[in-house]
Amino acid sequence: MNRISHFARGASALALLCLSGAAFAAEAEEDRATIIVNAQNVADDAKKSVEKRPGGVDVVEASAFADKLAVNLRDALAFSPGVYTQPRFGQEVRLSIRGSGLSRGFHMRGLTLLQDGIPINLADDNGDFQELDPQVFERIEVYRGANALRFGGSTLGGAINAVTPTGRTAPRYELRVDGGSYATLRTKAAAAFADARGDAYVALTTDRSDGDRNHAKRDSIRFNGNVGLRLTDAIETRFHATISHIDQDLPGSLTLAQALSTPKLSLPGNIAADQERDIDSIRLQNRTTVDLGSGQLSFGGFFNAKKLFHPIFQVIDQKSNDRGVFASLDLAGELGRFPWEITLGTQARFGTVAAKQFVNVAGNRGALTANQRQTARTINSYGELRLKPVEPLTLIAGGIYTSGRREIANRLAPARSGEADFDAFAPKIGVIYAPSEAVQIFANYSRSVELPGFNELSQTPNTGLPGFAAVGPQKAWTFEVGARGRYGIATWDVSLYRADLKGEMLQYAVSPIIPASTFNAGRTRHQGIEAGLDLQLGALMRLRQVYQYNDFRFRDDAVYGDGRLPVIPKQQYRAELRLGFEGLNITPNVEWLPDGGWADYRNTLRAPGYTMVGVRAEARVAPGVTLFLDARNLTDKKAVGDISALVAYVPDNAATPADEGSVAFYPIERRAFYGGLRMTF
Repeated sequence: MNRISHFARGASALALLCLSGAAFAAEAEEDRATIIVNAQNVADDAKKSVEKRPGGVDVVEASAFADKLAVNLRDALAFSPGVYTQPRFGQEVRLSIRGSGLSRGFHMRGLTLLQDGIPINLADDNGDFQELDPQVFERIEVYRGANALRFGGSTLGGAINAVTPTGRTAPRYELRVDGGSYATLRTKAAAAFADARGDAYVALTTDRSDGDRNHAKRDSIRFNGNVGLRLTDAIETRFHATISHIDQDLPGSLTLAQALSTPKLSLPGNIAADQERDIDSIRLQNRTTVDLGSGQLSFGGFFNAKKLFHPIFQVIDQKSNDRGVFASLDLAGELGRFPWEITLGTQARFGTVAAKQFVNVAGNRGALTANQRQTARTINSYGELRLKPVEPLTLIAGGIYTSGRREIANRLAPARSGEADFDAFAPKIGVIYAPSEAVQIFANYSRSVELPGFNELSQTPNTGLPGFAAVGPQKAWTFEVGARGRYGIATWDVSLYRADLKGEMLQYAVSPIIPASTFNAGRTRHQGIEAGLDLQLGALMRLRQVYQYNDFRFRDDAVYGDGRLPVIPKQQYRAELRLGFEGLNITPNVEWLPDGGWADYRNTLRAPGYTMVGVRAEARVAPGVTLFLDARNLTDKKAVGDISALVAYVPDNAATPADEGSVAFYPIERRAFYGGLRMTF
């Protein structure tokens, strides 16, 4: 309660600051109608911008998930091609693109997550996505693979940028209440102000639920706000603030038999240890843009502070501070008669983590077992040139230079301290051919580089590895070809890719009581298909579909040969059919996995596939007032949603109670019914 009261006071003070900064706008509110920017126009501009990338990109507007209980990024990005999102519990999901971080059984690796263009990943590039609240966002931009260059993204997976509204794009006021199964209740209150000189947007959201499993209760409250000031006709500056307080009990993984028979279960050890992940964080950032006539200059800085209290097998207690600066320059012109565009930029992040661990005494701190000071630096500098030699053809060339440093000062065992420096260049070439205004064919060839973070470099003593592990960068060359466009009733986005990796950072659970270890594999390959197809079947019927084909495997490995990598299944298909029109519709949906992913590196066991069906509906009952229904897993299917990678699967053995099998499986969400009310005015 004390932490909540501190958060409430901080959020209230920041809200008053933002509102004070926007008071001038309220005075001229009668002119709002003449200066407001239509959010749809902004989204259209964003789509045009991302379609300059010669590869897989996607813009997901908030309207795509407005009629559902959007708790996490799985709910928001369910129909974004190539984005693999599978449930663990609550706000915790597996988030992966092109197999990024596929063996990481916790948190997230291999993707750069941003809010309003600023990374929320720590400076060592490891990330958490719980701080991103989908119900606040205006849109979410997905840049798969090397297409994330614009945000300094150099990893295999790319980048996801969540964009909040401004006072010029949001409704004047917005209220929302969602609730339903498992004592779930979510609320949102937001307001927007704007005049000719500036604008402001503030939003306060809450979320609580008992969860669909034992020991899965969650509570959170978040504040998001931004204030924009027009200093001159050509210069605008915008300040953003985000405060989050998140409490999440962890029900943990189960054996395969338990996940398929009693998905509500949480193992007694999880409950006795009161396993949870609690986050208190504040993010402050500024971006200033200068209109240069033939281009734009952007620059700014940010500061992120986070407290993580995380009782699991031990109590992980971390306090981190990250700060950084960034700058980018976009210019356009003509070289002779050839139009060109150039992007140059740099992003520097610096962070420190006070990382302690304690004996877990019923979820409380016991004796101190680890005390480290972790220091990270990551600097990504990038450039890209786009040239049109002839009208339908665009040639692209660019690259990212990554420089990083990781240092661990082990205060309990100085001999286990260490440091490492990394430098790498990731070039990229691409082409876009546009036979018509509505159709693009593209291809690119690029390198990706992912530096190890502290989770990879600081190995647990029980593994027998040194305190500072010799884990190197993960590198890959990726070839991608595809097409996107609209023709008649069809809108499509299809990419085929092949990534040849060297030194892939793979992680596996040694046993249920020892945290996972990380090593660099030799050669591996990730290849697949990312496809989205929308069909407008008349005025009252729209079919949306996404399909993934994932072929991830070792290549001539001394132990595993050409065996498949675990966790992510070979195929996944989702579809929904909207019947009706905007303001009154019903939308049945289905998710189909023919087979689940392999549980282990030896390909001993594959999780069974499943078919899960649901339905959503919405009705506009008055201007600006909408009701919605979100019913999930209507048949109460019992299946595995996610897996923690194992070296070798140990079968369940009921005849030997001491042998409980491999605890590595997370069940899908149980049957649930939610409803809500949205009001804008």
